[in-house]
Amino acid sequence: MKTLAKLPVTIVTGFLGSGKTTLLRHMLDNAQGRRIAVIVNEFGELGIDGEILKQCSIGCTEEEANGRVYELANGCLCCTVQEEFFPVMRELVARRGDLDHILIETSGLALPKPLVQAFQWPEIRSACTVDAVITVVDSPAVAAGTFAAFPGQVDAQRKLDPNLDHESPLHELFADQLASADLVILNKADLISPEDLARVRLEVAEELPPAVKVIEASSGRVPLDVLIGLGAGSEEHIDSRHSHHDHHHGDRDDDHDHDAFDSISIELPQADESLLMDALTQLVVKHGILRVKGFAAIPNKPMRLLIQGVGTRFDKHFDRQWGADEARTTRLVLIGQELDAALLEAQLRAALSV
Repeated sequence: MKTLAKLPVTIVTGFLGSGKTTLLRHMLDNAQGRRIAVIVNEFGELGIDGEILKQCSIGCTEEEANGRVYELANGCLCCTVQEEFFPVMRELVARRGDLDHILIETSGLALPKPLVQAFQWPEIRSACTVDAVITVVDSPAVAAGTFAAFPGQVDAQRKLDPNLDHESPLHELFADQLASADLVILNKADLISPEDLARVRLEVAEELPPAVKVIEASSGRVPLDVLIGLGAGSEEHIDSRHSHHDHHHGDRDDDHDHDAFDSISIELPQADESLLMDALTQLVVKHGILRVKGFAAIPNKPMRLLIQGVGTRFDKHFDRQWGADEARTTRLVLIGQELDAALLEAQLRAALSV
């Protein structure tokens, strides 16, 4: 009986808005026949990132794509390994003869080191290896000294964890994402000057082992052969990578509580595009909403509008036509702290007069 080779796994980490999902879409669009399974670590009941990734051309039918995208709903993947991650990996291991690669996108809150350490578990280690941990860096944010596009919001998320009450928690999390990296992508390199980019490269290099490569990219456009096939075997050496939060995950009795995050789903009828975007912007400012994701039905438009927002920065485009039997409704996920679902829906409906 032929022994199957270990299934390579690429872990993509980075702050909210750094470009992780864009990078994964680029990888899937350029898969060149590779059979790839995707685990998306997502907030929200709608699994918006999963829906985005299912639109990529991965050389299979929609039914098959639905079977290859695994969404973990609990936000911090390192906290769910015993509950959700392990059963998903066990299923993928059982199907590894039909797969060439696994991609895992962590949330902006996840610490990559505990996830890599999960690949030391015997049942996973015998079948999979971490080909590389790729850390996506928001270059303009690092150049500005904020490390994330919306540092106040990311920092607020970190402060919800009582075990991470550090003097510079955002910088420490950034350093920990780099400490686990086998490859670092300085994303959005086209948005800053060459001088600022050089300073970012130097700052990032201070947090990295000498062997870790640092490359520049715009919108996650990096050749696939540069991203996979690194053969890092990260699980073999991750324990020697020191991070600021080793004490936290080393103590199984720690109370890693992310229940303070609210993720609410809102369904609305068709809405005017400009009114909807104005209403969402006002809602974000008024209620400190961290993330907005969803799809909107725009009157007299045959395609649905994909919306992604981090803070007050929104990206939107029409991604596909509505199905003949598909209800043309607007479905949104709002993520934040102490959100009142009924109040937010009422304010949105009032702003849209629906």
